[in-house]
Amino acid sequence: MRKLISITLIVAFVLACTQKAPENVVLRGPVFGTDFSILYYVDDGTNYMDEIEGLFENVNMSLSTYIAESRLSQINRNESNEVDEHFKKVMAASKVIYRLSEGVFDPTIGNVVNAWNFGADKNKFLTDSTTIDSLMQYVGLNRVGIVGNKIQKPKETYLEFNAIAKGYGVDVIGEFLESKGIDNYLVTIGGDMRVSGINKEKNQPWLIGIDDPNFDGSQSFSKSISLKNESMATSGTYRKYKVDANGNRYAHIINTKTGYPTKTNVLSVSVIAEDCMTADAYATTFQAMGIEKVKEFLERHHQLKVYFIYLNENNEMEFLTLNGFPE
Repeated sequence: MRKLISITLIVAFVLACTQKAPENVVLRGPVFGTDFSILYYVDDGTNYMDEIEGLFENVNMSLSTYIAESRLSQINRNESNEVDEHFKKVMAASKVIYRLSEGVFDPTIGNVVNAWNFGADKNKFLTDSTTIDSLMQYVGLNRVGIVGNKIQKPKETYLEFNAIAKGYGVDVIGEFLESKGIDNYLVTIGGDMRVSGINKEKNQPWLIGIDDPNFDGSQSFSKSISLKNESMATSGTYRKYKVDANGNRYAHIINTKTGYPTKTNVLSVSVIAEDCMTADAYATTFQAMGIEKVKEFLERHHQLKVYFIYLNENNEMEFLTLNGFPE
C-alpha cells in the first residue's frame, strides 16, 4: 500500500512538472485606422491571432466607409441592399440610442460629416449653408429600416457607423474569447475597451488609465481606474477640431439638428457600460449633448457611468464624475 502511494505521488509530480504553466497571451496590431491590444489568460497559451484578424476583417468588410468594397459602402452607393449579422446588430443598437437620445446620435449624418472633411470622403462637398441644408434633408435614422436581410432607406441617405463600430469590434473579440472559455481578458481598440475577470498575471483587477487631453499629441494619464466585467469608451475633441476666426473651438462631432460642428467646452467624455458598443456610442452622444443635458439624461439611465474633462469659464481644466464613475 505504501509503495502504491509513493508511485502515485511520483506520477503526480512528473505531470505537474511537464504541464505548461498558465500564462497571459498578448496580441497587438493595427485595425480600424488605429491599433488593438488584447491580453487574455489561458492555461495552454493558445494564440488566437489568426481567428481574431479574421473577425476584424469581417467587421471591416461589413461596416467600414473607408473600404470601397465593404457592405456599407455598397449600400451608400445604392449598389446593394443586402446586410449581414454585423450590420443588423449595429443598426439595432443605433436605433435604440437614436431614440433614447432624441436623435442626437444619428448614423445618417454621414454625408454632413464628409462635407466638413471629418469623414471618409474628403472634399466631397462644398461646406456652405446651401450644401449643408440640402444634405440635412436626408438625415434621420427613423427613415431607415431593415426587413429580413435587406435595408430600406432613401437613396440619398449616407450611413456612417464610426461612432459605434469600433466599440462593436471590441465586443466581437470579447465574445469570441468567451466562446473559447476564456474568462480573464482585456480587449482594447484605440482606447475603447472591454474587460472580463482580472489580470491573472498580477492577480488584481484590470487597471485602466484615462488619457489626459493633450493638444500636442503626447500621451499621459492623470487618472486610473479598476474595471471588472465592464466596457469603457472615451471620445475626445482635443485632437480633431476646427477653430473659427474668433477663436471658438468646434468639435469634429456634428450637431444632428443643425448640420454644423458642435461648439463645446468638453475635452473628453469617458463612458462605462455593460458592452463597448453602447459605451462607444454614448461617449460620442454625450460630447454633442453637453454636460447639463447629460446630467438630466443620466437620471433616467443609471447603468451608464460618465467622466467629463472640460474647460470652465476661466479656461481652466475641470473634472466631473457622474453616476458612480470610479474615483
